[in-house]
Amino acid sequence: MPRPNLIRRDTTADIPEVDAASGVKPSDPDSPRYLPDFSSPDYLFRFLFVAGIITVVVVLSRYTVFSDSAVTDSLLIAGFAVTVAVLSFVALKIAAQPISDMSFTAGVVTAFLIILVVSALATELFIWLLHVLGRNADRWPADHFGILIRTLLITAVVAIFVLRYSMINARVEVESESQQDDRLQALQSRIRPHFMFNSLNSVASLIRSEPEIAEKALEDLADVFRVMLQDARKMVPITVEGELARQYLEIEKIRLGERLSVRWIASNVPRSALIPSLTIQPLVENAVYHGIEPSSNGGMIKVNLWSEGETLKIAITNPLPERQQKNHRPGNNMALDNVRERLERHFGGRAVLENGEKDGYYDVRIQIPVVRG
Repeated sequence: MPRPNLIRRDTTADIPEVDAASGVKPSDPDSPRYLPDFSSPDYLFRFLFVAGIITVVVVLSRYTVFSDSAVTDSLLIAGFAVTVAVLSFVALKIAAQPISDMSFTAGVVTAFLIILVVSALATELFIWLLHVLGRNADRWPADHFGILIRTLLITAVVAIFVLRYSMINARVEVESESQQDDRLQALQSRIRPHFMFNSLNSVASLIRSEPEIAEKALEDLADVFRVMLQDARKMVPITVEGELARQYLEIEKIRLGERLSVRWIASNVPRSALIPSLTIQPLVENAVYHGIEPSSNGGMIKVNLWSEGETLKIAITNPLPERQQKNHRPGNNMALDNVRERLERHFGGRAVLENGEKDGYYDVRIQIPVVRG
């Protein structure tokens, strides 16, 4: 379902007033209200669905036996309902931009009036067609005004229902998406304490003996933290993401020394390719923490990047430790789950993240579509 073009309205009262005498809030402020994007094709299907429901209800309430005339009338009712639905969608689509620029109340009233006007015009059109087709002898039937009023009343009730449902649905969508974004952002911003403290301790030990290396390490550390605290939803060039992972690994090399070695392999990777921010770094951090750090002999982390057609592939491999250290906390897949959710958010079912153990090595593989910046 397309994301609604949502506009917050009436938010000036976000801070509730407090009665000076009693110190009690008069009332809680209204929650932000949203105008749906009426240009979305999704609304055409909603209108057609409602038109079908109305047709069935009207036909069943008017006829108990389906004769030839009842079938003909049913087709006319269905044609009228579909005409109102389609014309209402077209009119709202045309007016979508002006409506989105209005206040919440003005936008809702405008959309409501557009539907009523469309219904009135469609009613007059069908009355004329029935006269042309010989169904009505008079150009203006005796109950012409009553037909118009009844049609507008039914349309008003249906329009209120559809608009109300659309606003509730729009609000649920944006709040659900906002909650998911907040959760992913919170996960991404959660820096492992051991990495921060160990890195600072490693840098502190170099300040007197090798100040230039310490300064470079602090710059790398600042870059890593800065990216970790940024918006995790954005896409970045793969060269930037690769450089961030390199900076992180250089910091860890200060602490782990010769126990950590890294091999980068890049083949046929478009330099303009974009990937979600912090896709590689959390995975190489996992490789260091769960593969290299617990091992007495250390090992090599391999980062392989290549493309096949319009698919970008990433593979990160690390050796498994000989045995788990007692003071080493086992993984809870937080980084993997975080990366997997963000890949699904960007690419849907086209993104694949697989992980597993084989022959003493732990392997994480990613496949995503090539997105060029």
